[in-house]
Amino acid sequence: MYTSLTNRRSFIKKMAALSAMTAAATMFPGIMFAEEQELKLPKGGNLEWKKGPCRFCGVGCGILVGIENGKAVAVKGDPNSSVNKGLLCVKGYHQIMCTQASDRLTHALVKKNGKYVKTPLNEALDLVANKMKATIKNHGKDAVAMYTSGQSTIPEGYVASKFMKGAIGTNNLDCNARLCMASAVTGFLTTFGADEPMGCYEDIEHADYFITWGNNMAEMHPVLFSRMLEQKNRRGAKIIDFATRTTRSSTASNKSILFEPQTDLAVANAICYEIIKNGWVNKSFVDNHIKFQKGLTNIGYGLEDKFKFEDKATVIDFNSYKKFLEDYTPEKVAKYSKVSVKDIKYLASIYGDPNKKVVSYWCMGMNQHTRGTWINNLVYNIHLLTGKISQPGNGPFSLTGQPSACGTAREVGTFTHKLPKGVVMKEENRRLAAKIWKVPYENIPSKPTYHATEMFRAVDRGDIKFIWIQATNPLVSLPKTSRYRPGMKKDSCFVVVSDVFPTPTSDVADVILPASWHIEKSGLYGNSERRTQHWDKMIDGPGETTADAWMFIEVAKRMGYGKLFPYSKENHVEEIYKEYSQFHKGAKHEMAPIEVLKKESGVIWPYVNGKSTNWRFNSKYDPACNNGKDFHFYGNEDGKAIIWQRPYEPAPEIPDAKYPFWLNTGRVIEHWHTGSMTRRIPVLHKAMPHSYVEFHPDDAEKLGIRNGEKVKVSSRRGSCILPASINERGLPTKGQVFVPFFDENMMINDVTLDAFCPISKEPDYKKCAVKVEKA
Repeated sequence: MYTSLTNRRSFIKKMAALSAMTAAATMFPGIMFAEEQELKLPKGGNLEWKKGPCRFCGVGCGILVGIENGKAVAVKGDPNSSVNKGLLCVKGYHQIMCTQASDRLTHALVKKNGKYVKTPLNEALDLVANKMKATIKNHGKDAVAMYTSGQSTIPEGYVASKFMKGAIGTNNLDCNARLCMASAVTGFLTTFGADEPMGCYEDIEHADYFITWGNNMAEMHPVLFSRMLEQKNRRGAKIIDFATRTTRSSTASNKSILFEPQTDLAVANAICYEIIKNGWVNKSFVDNHIKFQKGLTNIGYGLEDKFKFEDKATVIDFNSYKKFLEDYTPEKVAKYSKVSVKDIKYLASIYGDPNKKVVSYWCMGMNQHTRGTWINNLVYNIHLLTGKISQPGNGPFSLTGQPSACGTAREVGTFTHKLPKGVVMKEENRRLAAKIWKVPYENIPSKPTYHATEMFRAVDRGDIKFIWIQATNPLVSLPKTSRYRPGMKKDSCFVVVSDVFPTPTSDVADVILPASWHIEKSGLYGNSERRTQHWDKMIDGPGETTADAWMFIEVAKRMGYGKLFPYSKENHVEEIYKEYSQFHKGAKHEMAPIEVLKKESGVIWPYVNGKSTNWRFNSKYDPACNNGKDFHFYGNEDGKAIIWQRPYEPAPEIPDAKYPFWLNTGRVIEHWHTGSMTRRIPVLHKAMPHSYVEFHPDDAEKLGIRNGEKVKVSSRRGSCILPASINERGLPTKGQVFVPFFDENMMINDVTLDAFCPISKEPDYKKCAVKVEKA
């Protein structure tokens, strides 16, 4: 259906907006979702439109919410947002509908004698504070933990970090961005010494080629994909889909290239081999701006509890790197990657052509990878060898999955190893945090503790006695959930969950706190292109729903830390943001003032002298460059980026005679993450009411499985029963099955493996071995 697109409106504007209007007709009679110039209001309609960001993915689309009589009744794309230019995807158009859900959490619930009892919020917060204090007194500060979210606002993430690391004095804080973006973080840090992309979405208007690495953008980032399609149709830009299964992105691309799971590592090295062999290296760029290193190999997969790993870098030279690549000729790699020699050479020729601009895009396919840091490094290698980086239309770009995974996890520092600036391991960062937070320097621990997977292993072991989970649903999203569900139910751990809706995670909570939906509070998000977006509270939430940041503050006060959190309830978002902005003074990461953010539909950092820095590390665009050269990778002390020698290594678990299929998991366009919000939107739920398992037709025929038949997918960890899908949404290669993970009634993450990248600690949801049989 995508190949006939003539412009960027055809896919999402027609399909999504029309379905949105149909749904709106039943819920808000007479209100239509449309761009401003097309809006038709009912007679007597008097809507006030307020700006904000979309609640869902990390693209960061700007929205306008129509408010009437104190209620949100319509949504449209913000035409002033350079991200989406008035366009929204199907989820964006429908987002406010889920706030009307009948099972909305409106009051605190406390478990008493096995049953939840409606409790005044103040009383519930008293209980949370008392439990935290008692746990710290009896078991030590590292017995309490907090697990937050890339859906949290920047102020919420900042307060969580200050509360746990500055006030209590434990690094037991991590977030669900560990499950999706940690490999992007460590990839940037190890190559450039600084996190987050150097480019921006404007690259789409300049690039000649878009190469998507394991990324179904048509469904995962449809607004950006529509912008790419516009360039394809308007000026002949080409989209190359490089993936392990055929998707809607594949059919809309100029070319689709399929590879065997895990072998993207080898193909990336083969591309570099070809670039060097054919003399396509940008020698001047490499000589002036690049150094070469290799790290450890055979580094494990993190499967055992309390797994520890620290990489060790060794300096090498170009000739050593060139010799290493001799094991990755196209002819050798083609044999096990299932990518033809011709296609490997074709990819290399695109990157190697000095007259073609190339942007590489990726998301979970590369990041949820047991060698996630490595594959990020290897794609950077390609751009660094050719000098195609930090320029309009030239650059590697890691997309994010959550609305503030960048702003709240990566910038604010809700990872165990991070602070609002830098890492806890560096004394200068701890001293800066202590100064701004007004806490003793010794309060802030110098060593990270638990990343997400290990945090819930610690709950299961009984090492963590108290955990507060905010705006996320780990008992659906964690890998190998079959282990953690029983552990979360144990009496040895007191569980607090703050959320908007009940979830399988809140089902095991001792206290459930009613959180505000994003437009029911003020806040800020940070999207994939370093764009910070502010919004003011638009409507009141039901019952005693409260912003998470304020619930954190109230608990901190009850625990005796009131002096550290002197914010007012009415204005705490602005007060917190101004305090947080002190961490990023200077041209490398200056944040826009709150007054600017209130006026604009998002501003990219660094914001220097009243102007956003769209391309970092290039002295033509970036005022932080000060080495007198065209490029300055100032995240590293010597100003040079690193090309890493990283080998191909197989996945920790591969298909065998007993478990002959690869399992790959992911998302669909209708639903977002664990579905706790989108499954409460009637039109989206009707469009995709349940999960399924995709088969290649030849595998289905061999197994005697027909479309819609119930099938049992089993691994060494668990099983899941789903209906079969053959020749419908996507097409796996032979020997592979694909399952979306949005459906809490079909728990595919019971089946997945909890192996992770030893450097980033991000789990690999894309590759494990399963068997399939009729249910």
